[in-house]
Amino acid sequence: MKIAAIIPARYNSKRFKGKPLVKINGITMIERVYIQVKKSKKFPDIIVATDDKRIAKVVSDFGGNFKLTSEKHKSGTDRVWEVLKNSDYDAAVNIQGDEPLISEELIANLYEKLQMNKYDVVTAVYFNSSYDDFISENIVKVIFNKSLKALYFSRSPIPFQVRSNFKGFYQHIGIYGYMRNALRKFIESPVSNLESIETLEQLRFIDNDVKINVIKTNYKSYGVDIPEDIIKLESILKGDLQREI
Repeated sequence: MKIAAIIPARYNSKRFKGKPLVKINGITMIERVYIQVKKSKKFPDIIVATDDKRIAKVVSDFGGNFKLTSEKHKSGTDRVWEVLKNSDYDAAVNIQGDEPLISEELIANLYEKLQMNKYDVVTAVYFNSSYDDFISENIVKVIFNKSLKALYFSRSPIPFQVRSNFKGFYQHIGIYGYMRNALRKFIESPVSNLESIETLEQLRFIDNDVKINVIKTNYKSYGVDIPEDIIKLESILKGDLQREI
């Protein structure tokens, strides 16, 4: 099976314009993501999917591969599909372009799951023991059955727990592996009701009976949403804060 690693990257992020090109301890964020994917030693092809020539130039300058994609895409998933549909890849792993510390072991695990050819979609979850995160609408929660099949994703606290009896929850990490046909079905399906309510596109898979398998990981997501996140990441890289891997 031929699997590509695709990193969607757009310049005009609403909350942090140009963030793929921001430097973290001297290295651009997009290069840091690319390096982590390369460390997994799994993919014959790593491709940055971008709509911006500035990002493409930076990728080219550090020796990476890129594909210029449409400026009309509403999400990174659409950008991944444009690359996938115009290729002979059987599947793809979608690595977020704003996760510069993404674990290479986790990336390799998703690759290996896809190679088994048993799952439509694979993604990752992290056990989080913070009650503040549990009740935050910015942290996506996921519940799954004993077969590790995802049942639901939500911004609401699920499963319900009062603080006095809180035992932790599984937080979703937004890295995905897709079989080609599963991603095609997603793209060709309209925005689903649950997806619209929660503003979580992965619910479109569930609404359309596409099975999502989860991988448990000890990697805690360190995404970049706003400029202030860069300061935290630089501290982590310098060893000032403990990084959980």
